[in-house]
Amino acid sequence: MITLHYSNEVRDALQSGAPIVALESTIITHGMPFPQNLETARLVEDEVRKSGAVPATIAVLNGQLHIGLSDDELTKLAKSTEVAKLSRADLAACMARGETGATTVAATMIAAKAAGIWVFATGGIGGVHRGAEDSFDVSADLQELAQTDVIVVAAGAKAILDLPKTWEVLETLGVPVIAIGQDVLPAFWSATSPHPAPITMHTGREVAMAAKARTALGIPGGHLVCNPIPVEAEIKEDVIGPIILQALRDAETNNVQGKAVTPFLLNRIFELTDGRSLEANIQLVLNNARFASEIAHEMN
Repeated sequence: MITLHYSNEVRDALQSGAPIVALESTIITHGMPFPQNLETARLVEDEVRKSGAVPATIAVLNGQLHIGLSDDELTKLAKSTEVAKLSRADLAACMARGETGATTVAATMIAAKAAGIWVFATGGIGGVHRGAEDSFDVSADLQELAQTDVIVVAAGAKAILDLPKTWEVLETLGVPVIAIGQDVLPAFWSATSPHPAPITMHTGREVAMAAKARTALGIPGGHLVCNPIPVEAEIKEDVIGPIILQALRDAETNNVQGKAVTPFLLNRIFELTDGRSLEANIQLVLNNARFASEIAHEMN
């Protein structure tokens, strides 16, 4: 039997039936440098609170699965350098060995469902990597969306990925992909893309109603809610596109592989944009936290 360790804030919310929004922890340990990672984690949690919901940042600390972190725990995690990046395959192993790990989208979904939390805000999901026809590098996030009943609010898939293949795989897996307020899918740092939205909705209430209807029909799996970055914060596709290609070339030159690819690319893009990509990343996560809170209210 696995014991979940709840923060006092999350435990009170579960007992009172208050809306809760799950948050991942790899954005803290593998997505941004210190101290921006800690500052952003606090900003996102505060954004959820200002929206009338309770944040539940999820991580494994010394083998214990935590649903919600104290500020001291958040600070320690943000400063740590030896933190595993956990997905479905290694979440349980990390716990069994008493280690510390940060949860990806897939692992956060698993933990959120175990805790009875139905809405999760992140930056962007993982997906099909460029060159996957040779490497077979496809994120476990996609399969998780197909089988775990959690609503994931993101600014689309990360733009470093092969987006057309990512959307095709999600369609094959039967995952509802919902664009908010527009008929095209966002592309992480960019508010729009050439890719048409399979489904368009405008409010958190619509998303919540769709999730409840899917549950009533007995259809397993989650929803991917693609919430575009605010236009004032976006980096246009014609600007970020060449930068992504340069970062991909650098990753190949340095023989970066596996779980190290995404952190390397995000850091290289940060360097090539003189930090602009990080500011855009922060704004899109805050925007997703707000919309996820709206959905969480409607799920109660």
